[in-house]
Amino acid sequence: MSILVKIALIACAAYACIALAAYFGQRSLMYFPNRTRTLPAEAGLVGVEECTLLTPDGARVLAWYGKAKPGRPTILYFHGNAGSLLERAERVRRFMGQGWGVYMMAYRGYGGSTGRPSELANVADARLAHGALVLEGAEPASIIIYGESLGTGVAARLATERPAAGVVLEAPYTSIADIGTRAYPFLPVRLFLQDRYETSTYIPQIRMPLLILHGERDRTIPVAMGHELFRLANEPKQLATFPNGGHSDIYIDKNNALDVMRDWIGGLKR
Repeated sequence: MSILVKIALIACAAYACIALAAYFGQRSLMYFPNRTRTLPAEAGLVGVEECTLLTPDGARVLAWYGKAKPGRPTILYFHGNAGSLLERAERVRRFMGQGWGVYMMAYRGYGGSTGRPSELANVADARLAHGALVLEGAEPASIIIYGESLGTGVAARLATERPAAGVVLEAPYTSIADIGTRAYPFLPVRLFLQDRYETSTYIPQIRMPLLILHGERDRTIPVAMGHELFRLANEPKQLATFPNGGHSDIYIDKNNALDVMRDWIGGLKR
């Protein structure tokens, strides 16, 4: 056997090992949970309580719930792939400062929720969260489905299945397969990916007002994906991009996502 053949065989074996490791460890490359359970009061949130969703398969999914002021909507919020509810405490504070309610679910394995996250589980639990919010007295016409980063795939799917006043997608992607292919161009991502979150498939099926928010300097999910989803979406729709915005900073002072949200929600009543 020639040296070149041996080198080729070694290279193929090494590549196969890398591909197998990526396949079996793909969810650890997708989900980065903060597993610590934090009560809303410990995060400095007033008027927010912890709720528990009990799933049919025995998992316990925790959520933070702050009620809306009369006549104001409730944001049904699905967070990104890193951290947990604690890292979104400032979001909750800002939203509730507008009089909006917030119901924010922690995915399985995040923030005290049991189990392990997956697309199937996250979408199923999102349905439970919507139902729980309605049982709490929130009318579907007062619910805003909100997805952040990874959560945009959950929110888009839910918006095709459950009634709401509208849906907001912050830093959305066309699909996780598209993101994975960009991050790992040397791997057959589309072949072996399990949790695909095909937002571009679901967004044409959404029949409610849509707002897309995206930072133009987002290096995690390119703003071009926000533009593509906007192109695929039905009217009424609105796209707001932020020249100074990165992946998770569009609510800080140099950007004005809260102003955009306030105006968009106000327009839903017209």
